[in-house]
Amino acid sequence: MSDSTPFLDRPLQMGDIALANRLVMAPLTRNRAGAGQVPTPLMAEYYRQRANPETGAGLIITEASQISPMGQGYLDTPGIYSAEQVAGWKRVTDAVHAEGGKIVIQLWHVGRISHVSLLPDGAAPVSSTARAANTRTFIKEGFFPVSTPRALRTDEIPGLIDDYRRAAGLAMQAGFDGVELHSANGYLIEQFIRDSVNDRTDGYGGSVENRTRLLIEVLQAITGEIGAGRTGLRLSPITPANDAGQDSDAQGTYGRAMQRLAPMGLAYVHVVEGATGGPRDLTAQGVAPFDYAALRAPFRGAWMVNNGYDRDLAHATLREGRADLIAFGRPFIANPDLGLRLRRGAPLNAPDSSTFYGGGEHGYTDYPTLSA
Repeated sequence: MSDSTPFLDRPLQMGDIALANRLVMAPLTRNRAGAGQVPTPLMAEYYRQRANPETGAGLIITEASQISPMGQGYLDTPGIYSAEQVAGWKRVTDAVHAEGGKIVIQLWHVGRISHVSLLPDGAAPVSSTARAANTRTFIKEGFFPVSTPRALRTDEIPGLIDDYRRAAGLAMQAGFDGVELHSANGYLIEQFIRDSVNDRTDGYGGSVENRTRLLIEVLQAITGEIGAGRTGLRLSPITPANDAGQDSDAQGTYGRAMQRLAPMGLAYVHVVEGATGGPRDLTAQGVAPFDYAALRAPFRGAWMVNNGYDRDLAHATLREGRADLIAFGRPFIANPDLGLRLRRGAPLNAPDSSTFYGGGEHGYTDYPTLSA
């Protein structure tokens, strides 16, 4: 590699995972799992198309995948808790590896962002709180208000943590290179972290130590199962997603979480800067500027950033040492060869938003490449 090699094209050792370049395909929910929440051959083709590091991503992070039946929050999202799901994901990882790619699975529990029609026996969703979120989810009838949750009992939390541990182990059986813990966008773990949502009075509520406790205990379980070098984490410190109001001290809360997890030696941390899928700067909405450099300071692993990046901003961010990896989301939906297009400065296909959630190959595996 010469000094003239573009920064996105430079290899990186990310924990125990060797990457050919710094371009990451971010997790993107597409709602195309089959019966039993099993990944399909069509999903394997979708990921395969984006896996060759010469044209696509150096690392793929899968769509968020629930760790248990109670973790599901949207129609037709895949799971990682059954033998059939492991077999379905094995088709995906085999396809990616055949292209020379690397892939990790995002482990997900939605918490209160769910609906009784999606859960076993019509159960209520579970969360840190019994307060319903003012948001909607995607069910058979379309987008619909989420159901009122119940607060997890303290004695249920060890079982929840074990669900994460077991899912990580199954991910290894399915051939993944690692896992990413989803602790962003107002889902379960963030429902514990933020004091705007967490109203508990037990050992998982109140102080910042208690509110970050579930995050730390889940990470300890996952790294104990598969190793820290194959474990990543996604955070979104100021994203206002899924009715997760701003924490009263986001800098202090997430900074303390980082101080606690830094000694674990995770492979990477993946940070959404600003609002997921929205503005990077939220000062116009009354949100104080967030110091991402201070958040990173205690951490020694790879630093991945996400949200609103284009070719020029990605190269500048890597060149200036503000991150090690850049994750692109929606551009990868319509551009399976996004890496090649960025390298050449070529125009990008525009995504068809009507095909984002659910459906078949249209708007999924039929976008043209440059060579086509």
